[in-house]
Amino acid sequence: MELVRGLKNLSARRRGCVLTVGNYDGVHLGHQQMLRVLRERARAMGLPATVLVFEPSSKEFIDPQGAPPRLTRWREKWAALAACGVDRLVTLRFDERIRSMSPQAFVDELIAGALGTRHMVVGDDFRYGSRAAGTIETLIEAGRSHGFTVEQIAPYVVDAVRVSSTAVRQRLERGDFAGAARLLGRPYRILGRVVRGEALGRELGFPTANLRLGRDKPPVWGVLAVRVHGIGDAPWPGVASLGTRPTVGGVEPLLEVHVFDFAGDLYGRELEVEFVAKLRDELKFDSLDELVAQMREDAAAARRSLT
Repeated sequence: MELVRGLKNLSARRRGCVLTVGNYDGVHLGHQQMLRVLRERARAMGLPATVLVFEPSSKEFIDPQGAPPRLTRWREKWAALAACGVDRLVTLRFDERIRSMSPQAFVDELIAGALGTRHMVVGDDFRYGSRAAGTIETLIEAGRSHGFTVEQIAPYVVDAVRVSSTAVRQRLERGDFAGAARLLGRPYRILGRVVRGEALGRELGFPTANLRLGRDKPPVWGVLAVRVHGIGDAPWPGVASLGTRPTVGGVEPLLEVHVFDFAGDLYGRELEVEFVAKLRDELKFDSLDELVAQMREDAAAARRSLT
């Protein structure tokens, strides 16, 4: 999949595409249906299947504190889109200029101008331009003027639920990982590189692989039974804590994973942590002895959940 970062890299040779625009957080089954149609139309027209995303998202730019937790970091999103057969990913920085674009300017400068779009595939709730004033109807009208067509895709429904990033987040927040997987089409995982920590877990008898999250608000919190991908040919069972570690005065969210029956060195390795079951919320203990006693209970509960 070709990656284009920034308008300055949208050269004339990259004009002409079948396009979809969106956040694509999670790349869930609804997104995947959209991308299937995108690929089919692109193949029929002999054009690249192109996805336009913004970093940060519009909600993160406008209201960082109120924006919902990310399901996927940009790199995870890139990998998921590539796996869906997208030909080109265009990533633009969402800034005040993009925020203030009128719907007409959004089409004139980006969709028709820089990208040279010939056909667009959008969801039934697609909005664009400043204050989300652009609608499907105004997009269709703009397409007539600029020479591109617009195709609207109906919502994708699973278990009588409209599949959306919000619906996935709701299931993750309440620890319904099986329900989230049904909407995603795969188990929910977080990707990260193992970094050096304070080695406190090793001192307490529970060595952990520490993964920086690259996001301030993960969609999952607490102590969890997990499977770890990226160590060997098969996933390794383990128990993880995702939170701020209040017992030891932590502040930044950190994913700490104790891999069962593993004694190797994981520093610098890129791992994917698959969440299987939530065991409890994060707690603050009065002493390290209390913490260790609870960790033993958590490890036993995780092993039971994973059998």
